[in-house]
Amino acid sequence: MDDIVTHEQTGNCGHSAAHKQARHPLDALTADEILAVTAAIRAHPDFGEDICFETIELKEPPKSEVRAFKSGDGLNRQARAAVFRPGGIGIWRMTVSIDDGCVAEVERRPDARPMIQLEEFMVIEEMVKTHPDFIAACERRGITDMSLVCVDPWSAGNFDIPGEEGRHLCHTFVWVRAREFDNLYAHPVEGLNGVVDIKTGEVIRIDDYGVSPIPAAEHNYESQFQAQTRDHLKPINVVQPDGVSFSLTGRQISWHDWSLVIGFNSRESLTLHDIKFGDRPVVYRASVAEMVVPYGSPRNGHFRKSVFDVGEYGIGKLVNSLELGCDCLGAIQYLDVDLNDMHGNIFHIPKAICIHEEDQGILWKHTDFRTERVEVRRARRLVISSIATVGNYEYAMYWYFYLDGTMEFEMKATGVLNTVAGEPGVPDKFATEVAPGVFGQIHQHVFCCRLDMAVDGDDNSVVECNTHAVPAGDDNPYGNAFYQEEIVLKTEKAAARNISPQHQRFWKFVNPNKTNYMGQPVAYKLEPSHCVTPFMAPDSPSGKRAAFTYNHLWVTDFDPEERYPAGEYMNHSDGTDGLPRFISDDSSVENTDIVAWHTFGLHHQPRPEDFPVQPCISSGFKLVPSGFFDRNPCLDLPSQTNAASCNANAAKD
Repeated sequence: MDDIVTHEQTGNCGHSAAHKQARHPLDALTADEILAVTAAIRAHPDFGEDICFETIELKEPPKSEVRAFKSGDGLNRQARAAVFRPGGIGIWRMTVSIDDGCVAEVERRPDARPMIQLEEFMVIEEMVKTHPDFIAACERRGITDMSLVCVDPWSAGNFDIPGEEGRHLCHTFVWVRAREFDNLYAHPVEGLNGVVDIKTGEVIRIDDYGVSPIPAAEHNYESQFQAQTRDHLKPINVVQPDGVSFSLTGRQISWHDWSLVIGFNSRESLTLHDIKFGDRPVVYRASVAEMVVPYGSPRNGHFRKSVFDVGEYGIGKLVNSLELGCDCLGAIQYLDVDLNDMHGNIFHIPKAICIHEEDQGILWKHTDFRTERVEVRRARRLVISSIATVGNYEYAMYWYFYLDGTMEFEMKATGVLNTVAGEPGVPDKFATEVAPGVFGQIHQHVFCCRLDMAVDGDDNSVVECNTHAVPAGDDNPYGNAFYQEEIVLKTEKAAARNISPQHQRFWKFVNPNKTNYMGQPVAYKLEPSHCVTPFMAPDSPSGKRAAFTYNHLWVTDFDPEERYPAGEYMNHSDGTDGLPRFISDDSSVENTDIVAWHTFGLHHQPRPEDFPVQPCISSGFKLVPSGFFDRNPCLDLPSQTNAASCNANAAKD
């Protein structure tokens, strides 16, 4: 790990009242607050106007302050900032007091690299496209119009390749369009990669693994390229004539019995805080804290494709501005977000967060066949969502809240496959041919959600639940007996666990200090429905950096500085930070303030139907009340019949 140099800074402080109107201590920073932070840092004698800003985000106050907060209270707002100089390695991490415009604390991380910045993407592409060795390599492949060449910047990882030591690198892959607006991913330029030092602004190497034919056929998905579009589907309208059932005060939302604060930052994107059902806390903070996309091909430069989209790019800056009636259907409430760009200016994203309600079918129903009396209630859910475009892929993130106390996260992956070229009709062990000469490589999308649990309070334990069959014999004479065994996982290392489908394994987060009507600890259970098996060797360069993927559940004693499962500084990381380090002291996780980290994802062997644009595939998990309530909490919902429903009259004689 990096050596850390820390000092507190006093003096040289201005004054800012940018925080005075903060509605809640967990509200994300406003544009005024971000500008106050950049001004304070530039006024610091060690920095100045040339400093660049990786991230600026709220430094969340201690839980005790949040718990004690009442509407109208004043609060000293603080920000975390990570800054860097354009030409040198290293990051300064600091705390800034927004109230007095003071840099309160500075830590120097001399070997850390910042995330690849959004503003650097096109600069990297131009550097590669104008390099004479790259131009010559393109000419060898028959490419002469460089305006049609597309160079995608990828994080470079950490592979100890000679000549790359001590640099801040980006590794690139290449495609070429046939014409303007053509789908570039139909024409991969295989075996050609530029390696760029972002800090020095130089192309250090053009890797040319040999000329391969470039697939020429066009495979476009935009409507303008379709010969015709069908008009046989009638509109489906979502109408709420009396308005929505949720209310919003600033970024605090209330719906049914749920309440929470909606946050956002440039690294994780959407964050949720202080999640309660009624007056009972469930989760203190929830976010997608990391994701990694390892590809399975060892050929050419593809061994480097293991990108951490949260930690190496910052998925928050890549979110879409959503469109009513397309991305979001129905009665929609949007929230804008303000982030910083690398120059300290405001990066404003309108309609970055979508909030709406959805009908969710039957919630519960029963017909008493003796009396022929029928009772049915309909389910609905609150949806809080955001969509990010990371190169070729879109990631659509949805948090769902249900009437019965369930909460769910769903990640939908769509966009365009990352393609490579090969010989048409010749099988590739590591890829599927999705069009003649166009291949999609086997890969995974592995996500890790950080869940700061607070089931009826901050002191929780984790219980593993396994189902076993009773061996045939006197205790099971008819062979039908099976039962569930529950084990408290008492330490961090004991709580590093994987699923076991043969035991129908799941985990419960219990509050041993609170009991339900049956005298059992109140609990929420984690339903791990989309876990994946990692195939990277654990001691490989990429495997060491993605160590969090080797367990589906990790549980740690709460530490406000343990925020990301693969470590704080991911770009060029070496794998020494993250969850294995967090649990190395094997702290107790019994009846204490715990954080659960759930790893899940998509195992993606591409198919022809995924090209030229991929239908959504999804993964996620649920947190379901399990003894949190004394009985079904939805008995008091009214029996209603939807007056807008009607007979379709689609049947014809």
